[in-house]
Amino acid sequence: MSLTEVLLIAGTHGNEINAPWLFDQFKEGTTCINRRGLNVSTIIGNPFARQKCLRYIDRDLNRSFSLKLLSSISNQHEYEIKRAKELLNSYGKASQKPVSIVLDFHSTTASMGSSIVIYGRRFADLALAALIQKCLDWPIYLHEGDDSQTGFLVEQWPCGLVIEIGPVAQGVLRNKIINQTMLAIETCLDELEKIKSFNYTFPTEVVIHRHLKSIDFPRDLNGQITAFIDENIDGKDWIPINQGDAIFDDLSGIKLILDQPNLPHKVVPIFINEAAYLEKGIAFSLTTKESWEFKQSWSNSLISLLS
Repeated sequence: MSLTEVLLIAGTHGNEINAPWLFDQFKEGTTCINRRGLNVSTIIGNPFARQKCLRYIDRDLNRSFSLKLLSSISNQHEYEIKRAKELLNSYGKASQKPVSIVLDFHSTTASMGSSIVIYGRRFADLALAALIQKCLDWPIYLHEGDDSQTGFLVEQWPCGLVIEIGPVAQGVLRNKIINQTMLAIETCLDELEKIKSFNYTFPTEVVIHRHLKSIDFPRDLNGQITAFIDENIDGKDWIPINQGDAIFDDLSGIKLILDQPNLPHKVVPIFINEAAYLEKGIAFSLTTKESWEFKQSWSNSLISLLS
């Protein structure tokens, strides 16, 4: 049986400290991440930012993997651009140890619990996300159609998922977050091992929260925030809201409602009040919940990576 290279990444954002702490506890040869037919490696994505407990040094590493950024001459001095190239040189398709599957572990300050994030509709990603959902019943967020958010790390490998665990404040170590991260690692590797051992069962359907758009806070002409998130949705990720529902309040008691005629009447907000997204002009993102039939082409794509 040929080994499949699997890379586990933590600390892509340096102030998300729970998964990196967990990685520090893994010893060489540890049985908790060893699986038959898999060669599992772990790495800290942004070690310098981790040392300083900062999200990043020069730019968001998880937005630094676009061809445009990597080939630009003007930003080659930036730490995260250098780090992105290091990761690709060590584990990318042109490296001496090309990796087939990447799992990137994050934490969130939003009240989202645990979830799976996929970027676009790559078949292998959909298959692996569906397997995890089958085991853990975690929601899947499909991020697509957002030109302002590109260059994600996992897109550079044949199959890659982001695992989001929360809620937890940046720079805070919590037992629940660590335990959920460990559960995600073990479940992912167990399912991949089952495929290697021809002992797998794929689901017949998968529930997807498909990205529609992101909503910024109301701002004045100077860019200052003029209202806060309404109690109707604050801390209520994954709970549907309707057009016409209140989404922001200001100190005068005026409520701003959801009025997006180009979107469905019922939508599902996520990443509500995510601390890291304030700089990106995102108060929350809106999704639509859909049930998709699982396609054999998805499973074939994932199986081929593990053959």
